[in-house]
Amino acid sequence: MNYARCDAVLPHCGMGRFPATGRGKVAPETGSPDRRGSSLCAGRTAASLARLPDPTRTARPMTDPRLTGLQQAVPALRLKTDPADLAHYGRDWTAQWTPAPLAIALPASVAEVQAVVQWANRQRVAIVPSGGRTGLSGGAVAANGELVLSLERMNQVLDFDPVDRTLTVQAGMPLQALHEAARGHGLVYPVDFASRGSCTIGGNIATNAGGIRVIRYGNTREWIAGLTVVSGAGEVLELNRGLVKNSSGYDLRQLMIGSEGTLGIVVEAIVRLTDPPPPTSVMLLALPSFEVLMRVFAEFRGRLRLEAFEFFTDVALRHMLAHGAQPPMEQQYPYYVVTEFASDREDTAAAAMAAFEHCMEQGWVADGVIAASEAQAAQIWRLREGITEATVKYKPYKNDIAVRVSAMPAFLDQAQALLGQAYPHFEVVWFGHIGDGNLHISVLKPDDVSEQEFVAQCGQVTGLLGQALKAHGGSISAEHGIGLLKKPYLDSTRDPAEVALMRGIRKVFDPNGILNPGKVFDA
Repeated sequence: MNYARCDAVLPHCGMGRFPATGRGKVAPETGSPDRRGSSLCAGRTAASLARLPDPTRTARPMTDPRLTGLQQAVPALRLKTDPADLAHYGRDWTAQWTPAPLAIALPASVAEVQAVVQWANRQRVAIVPSGGRTGLSGGAVAANGELVLSLERMNQVLDFDPVDRTLTVQAGMPLQALHEAARGHGLVYPVDFASRGSCTIGGNIATNAGGIRVIRYGNTREWIAGLTVVSGAGEVLELNRGLVKNSSGYDLRQLMIGSEGTLGIVVEAIVRLTDPPPPTSVMLLALPSFEVLMRVFAEFRGRLRLEAFEFFTDVALRHMLAHGAQPPMEQQYPYYVVTEFASDREDTAAAAMAAFEHCMEQGWVADGVIAASEAQAAQIWRLREGITEATVKYKPYKNDIAVRVSAMPAFLDQAQALLGQAYPHFEVVWFGHIGDGNLHISVLKPDDVSEQEFVAQCGQVTGLLGQALKAHGGSISAEHGIGLLKKPYLDSTRDPAEVALMRGIRKVFDPNGILNPGKVFDA
């Protein structure tokens, strides 16, 4: 890959023009920087979900007589009970639980969702709401005879309001389809993830997902103007109705966001749109050590309008190269940063060069490249966005953690020492959203270690990591939720009084405990 080397344009390395990247304009057919040059740009697609390892035991078809009653209660409801469907819909990207749902319900309307929830209350049947199932905490796992309620058929745009600049969409709409719908009106929905091709807006809302542009646009929460929700009691709730200002009591919309399907099932959403982003440039930086990471971030943030600031390690790069990516530099370095910044001002090139030169002089950056075309920008982003898919075959144990950006340097020192000591024989892949304090730590399972032993050891270390997070005021889950996987460590993030209040809230919205039972905390 022929990138423009950053050092080639610095005065002490041979002066030249700071090249403009093709990412510096918005692709007309997308309205946002085009990453389609990357074979992994769609992230975790439905096809890649199907490539996950099969469960250790085969799901069996259910002939439960309750399903006859469900079909009678909701005659038009589509139901699936084929073993392959039970296995496919009963899991997410975690591989620690064997899916064993009762059946898969695929409603096509709010009325059908409400009827299913009302039936489940009468029959005391647990429901697991299901979107794109790209989560990494077991929040969409159905392993105990639950009814999976998939919203994939509810995937349409219902309304566009050009004055309010909002789209009303059904919850099963994939994020990528939402992006395309917004672009069709000359606007953008700016929240973005590597899994955009298969994750759904309902699932994004359920976990308050963040992604790669939180540093610029915030989390999903900031872009939800209203929700239609079917509560655990079977009531249809219209929350906030798209209002910008609304001080009439509690904002139940915000309560639903991040609730992981334990309070209600999001069926429709009013999402806010904004203007297309400015032209941008994409740069890949090579760092000699972990300790300088936040210094580089501070330098670039001080000089440029950052759209993203992501990092990954040489271990992550090695897996990406094995997965088909091209080497971005002549030699490898321990740590890398992908940064994207607005380049619509005349002084941007000089500011970017000044930031790079300063970091080189301080010894914080060892090398760098800047994309000179949209295809090269896509290749750089592929190095970061493809990591999860490149390592999924190793059944990684994932930690998705967060601390305040100001606490990041001290926490990084402690976490690196802790994990280095705890995992001397395990390969650990670090990557994440440094700009918003979110780290992803994936521990890869060795072939000679059993699944049970691996998970047990990782769980013990996660407990220690939780203690470190508590000391730094952090969170055990930044954007994937608590689900099943992080439930044992919730007390590192929330104190007993908070958990007691959450239990009480859950009881109000779901008095019979039918929605996603066992997730977040036990009843």
